[in-house]
Amino acid sequence: MTLTRPTSGAADASGPRQSTGTGRAVAVLVLVALGALIPLLGPSAALHDTGEAAAPGAGGIALLRTVLFAALCVPVGELFVNRLARSVPGTPPAPPRSWAPYAAGAGFLAALGLASVVSTGNLVPDSPSDLDIGGLYATRDGKLALLEVNAFAVTGLCALSRRPGTQLWPLAAIVVAEALRAHPTTEQSPLIGSGLTLVHLACAALWAGGLLHVLRSLRGGPPTGAALLGLYARVAAVLLAAITATGVCSSLRHMPPETVVEQLTNTAYGRVLLAKVLLVAAVAALALWARIRLSRAADPLTACAPARVEVLALGLVVAVSGLLTALPLPIRW
Repeated sequence: MTLTRPTSGAADASGPRQSTGTGRAVAVLVLVALGALIPLLGPSAALHDTGEAAAPGAGGIALLRTVLFAALCVPVGELFVNRLARSVPGTPPAPPRSWAPYAAGAGFLAALGLASVVSTGNLVPDSPSDLDIGGLYATRDGKLALLEVNAFAVTGLCALSRRPGTQLWPLAAIVVAEALRAHPTTEQSPLIGSGLTLVHLACAALWAGGLLHVLRSLRGGPPTGAALLGLYARVAAVLLAAITATGVCSSLRHMPPETVVEQLTNTAYGRVLLAKVLLVAAVAALALWARIRLSRAADPLTACAPARVEVLALGLVVAVSGLLTALPLPIRW
């Protein structure tokens, strides 16, 4: 009897854990599926009654961009938080299992899909024979697309190596490539626009990916968890300020101040931008709530509750950002 009781107790204890893990996996899959509807169905909803026309395959391109942005956030956040954790005394040396190899694989496939679209002149290919891979080397957009494909491949190899910190360099190349891609040379002052996008995208990846990895690091409830979360919160406040400043400047480059109000409701780009602004405001409110709990609650780790909601809201921001890149830019009136 004494031998069977511990075994039975272990089985009883493992049962709820397994069911909880399965429930979390199902919840994540449902949330990912719902998040995918934003870029897939968003173009038609945003363009309704605007008189604008979407590019061919805008929904698919928006979905690929969303996957690419999310795949960028995960390894960037891991590198960022692991670096922060080194400055917190008593933090367990073993971080949670890295998701970077999986993120790099997803990013590689998304970048490959986007490169195939670029190879056909920004048209969705109907068959492999439509692809002109060699033509990618002849255009600026093609070279940037190839750079992103190769950079994600190198990121995956670095993540699996003994020196995962080397992921920093290919990830930086992806951020630079995205910043240059978003501002063609025909644009007025393209280098200024690329600089704003570079800072905006880098800070957003640090914020979203960093919060995800912080919460994963706190799953076991380490005694230094509150210190790590507090350190991240202080850096996140600076990141939010940089994201807000660069976002406002980038928006005003596309929509002059005297036309902002009208274009926010009458253009697809403006409508999605307005939705993104509202989501970011909600995320900022959740971050403030978590910060208050962290400093005033008897158990500082109760701040994880609003932080988890914040992660979900940031996922929606990433999806809306992917949608925004697939919509036609507003006309400068």
